[in-house]
Amino acid sequence: MLQHLSIRNVVLIEALELELAPGMTVLTGETGAGKSILLDALGLALGARGDASLVRAGAERASVSATFELPVNHPVFTLLAEHDIEIEEPGRLMLRRVQRPDGGTRAWIEGQAVPVSLLRRAGQALVEIHGQHEARALMDETRHLALLDAFAGLEEERREVAARWRAWQAARRELESLRAELAQAEREREWLEHVVAELEELSPEPGEEEALAVRRAQMMHAEQFAEALSAMRSALVEGSGPVAGRIAGALRKLERQREQASGLFDPVCEAFDRVLVELAEAERLLDEAQAALEFDPAELEKVEERLFALRDVARKHRVQPDDLPGLLEELSGRLAAVQGGDAAIAERERAAREARTHYLEAAEALSALRRRAAEELATRVMAELPPLKLEHARFQTAVESAEELAGPEGMDRVEFLVATNPGQPAGALAKIASGGELSRFMLALKVVLAARGSAPVLIFDEIDTGVGGAVAAAMGERLRRLAASGLQVLAVTHSPQVAARADVQLRIAKEVSGAGEERATRTRVEALDAASRREEIARMLSAHDITEEARAQAARLLGETTQDVSEQGG
Repeated sequence: MLQHLSIRNVVLIEALELELAPGMTVLTGETGAGKSILLDALGLALGARGDASLVRAGAERASVSATFELPVNHPVFTLLAEHDIEIEEPGRLMLRRVQRPDGGTRAWIEGQAVPVSLLRRAGQALVEIHGQHEARALMDETRHLALLDAFAGLEEERREVAARWRAWQAARRELESLRAELAQAEREREWLEHVVAELEELSPEPGEEEALAVRRAQMMHAEQFAEALSAMRSALVEGSGPVAGRIAGALRKLERQREQASGLFDPVCEAFDRVLVELAEAERLLDEAQAALEFDPAELEKVEERLFALRDVARKHRVQPDDLPGLLEELSGRLAAVQGGDAAIAERERAAREARTHYLEAAEALSALRRRAAEELATRVMAELPPLKLEHARFQTAVESAEELAGPEGMDRVEFLVATNPGQPAGALAKIASGGELSRFMLALKVVLAARGSAPVLIFDEIDTGVGGAVAAAMGERLRRLAASGLQVLAVTHSPQVAARADVQLRIAKEVSGAGEERATRTRVEALDAASRREEIARMLSAHDITEEARAQAARLLGETTQDVSEQGG
């Protein structure tokens, strides 16, 4: 419920702190007292379009805060969690909006700055505003399907249909993608066959180009390399014999004296042992290097031919030589896909057909449930119409089903249709009904739909305009029933019959204070006690001065309401 409304500097409202109660609350007052300003202020806090004209003259800014008390599992908390909005106190939520005279506006949720679009989404989840000339969601044909599903409790079936729709569309996209790929590959088939044959004949290996380049460089510089290796070989055999032999001989002499040296020769002997090992390894590597330089002169020609062939093919395909094996694999796969394309297409077509069948099964089942629910909805709405003096009207929930309408919500179009006079063809609710009739149809629908899919706070803005007597009393009774269903109902009304049905009555009035240039007009809100409420309803009944007869009639209206409530409680 909307628990508290704080308004600063909005048109005639300088400062207002309004505590609101559960159940049904009516706002009454003379025309021009500021009832619409109160709703405009609340609308600002709920994310309505900003308007610089709302800022009170001379004020730097207008601000509105709305505090709600909600179940901790209300969907709005899921929405806010998705946007990383932290809730300080579970089950409590504050929305705030500031409007500047230059048109600028800012929004907060729980003290955290947010885009106005998020504030609006949160506000829509919390409050529904219904007026005589604006039917909002109930009159919006695109919303009728969701309202019918909410009435019938078809949320799980809708989710299943949506999941099967996504699976079908994914299968269709995969099929179309494969068809496009194969069509492109078929156009390139001759080229693919030529390139694959060329690459298969070349048979490139990973890293081959680098290895060939190294081998070519070795062979091209073989003479210089051989001279350097020969010089090293000569260094190993200079003097009276190989260096290793001379070191080994000297080492043997040291070894014979090692014991008598008491460890003095140990480090020397170990070091030269390592030298001999390293010399032996160096000689082995030297032999290998010299052997590698021994090649058939024709080998250089073969290496160069292979190297240049790899590079030429790589340049032709605009890749690196090392990428040629991967290119061969890719193009071979595309060629194989063309050659086996019929089988692949057939498999994708089978998968798409199965996904379509699964979707249609779920969508048709949902359509059947919707048609049954549509009959029940129409019956229940029709039962609400006679007390609202629409006893000759007809209400229909039309459900049109066709595969051409298929989508994630099923394959149905739902529209609320009415006929207000006997023999008149049914038509769109917003087009057929007059202003007063539209309000009554809307109220009947809202009473029936209120148990499911409704925001927790409903605001009705003068929907009783143009009606009176028994019709107004019936409208008031239905507003009271909405409140009894657990919703909070706020109604702006000029009807004493509606006002008498409320749990709480607030009077909106203007007061003028000051003199001269200091003279100012302000709107104030007063919660009425029993005596003040009787006097206010008497004022609403009187054309001019309040008479004793009007006071008596007001007492009767309030007494009847009390009696009605007592009977319901019993």
